[in-house]
Amino acid sequence: MSDNRLSVFKTYKLYVGGKFPRSESGRVYEVTDSKGKWLANAPRSSRKDARDAVVAARKAFGGWSGATAYNRGQILYRVAEMLEGRKEQFVREVADAEGLSKSKAAAAVDAAIDRWVWYAGWTDKIGQVVGGANPVAGPFFNLSTPEPTGVVAVLAPQKSSFLGLVSVIAPVIATGNTAVVVASADSPLPALSLGEVLATSDLPGGVVNILSGGTAEIATPLASHQDVNAIDLTGADAALAKELESAAADNLKRVLRARAADEDGATDWSADPGTHRLTAFLETKTVWHPTGALGVSGSSY
Repeated sequence: MSDNRLSVFKTYKLYVGGKFPRSESGRVYEVTDSKGKWLANAPRSSRKDARDAVVAARKAFGGWSGATAYNRGQILYRVAEMLEGRKEQFVREVADAEGLSKSKAAAAVDAAIDRWVWYAGWTDKIGQVVGGANPVAGPFFNLSTPEPTGVVAVLAPQKSSFLGLVSVIAPVIATGNTAVVVASADSPLPALSLGEVLATSDLPGGVVNILSGGTAEIATPLASHQDVNAIDLTGADAALAKELESAAADNLKRVLRARAADEDGATDWSADPGTHRLTAFLETKTVWHPTGALGVSGSSY
């Protein structure tokens, strides 16, 4: 009986607003492994899908940015727990996507999970690193605090389908932003599976939205969208990055430029990431407040 059983193939869908829609266009495209073997049909996102993702990200921004940094850290850690439980699936998908041996794929997945935990630990610490009290001449407190930029469009690395993906998503949401992520065009399956993990964690719907398809087709409307506050160009080649940066200037988006190593896949995503991606999409708010007087002596606090 079991010999005649038909395999149940996995259907990959987009992740938008905490739900799993197909592309509104109904289009799909074939995803193959490094040897050209068919793996799955992935949704080919349209401009409408990109706009829907921005709406979902904006709707989620108030609640996510308003959550305490400690709570965001707890939620990011929960995502890492869920990834750990589905490690075997991601090892298989990364091995197929990047043409790696099982051991190398396992090392990449382990590094991605560790990277997620690392950023989870930064949520309630980055404020102390980049903010603080400023000395001023006068009876005032002068405090600078970091705040999230808003909705960030993230072009995921084209070659590093999971470790690179996590390395660009986690710092964006750790600091209170929401994200619209354009997955690697040729290797989108680990990103789409990540959406399933996010949906079953405590992350509110809309905080991360994941689209697959042609990078230029999806990124172009995102770069010119008036409700997108920033864009990470990591997954764009030089020509596309230049075009997107020009479009992003229309509403003064923050832009994180792609490095040459990102474009040709030579970036070592396992290296210490530092804090530059955490601070790339933060704004600084400075508040002045009078110190007040404590008594007739005129002393102040």
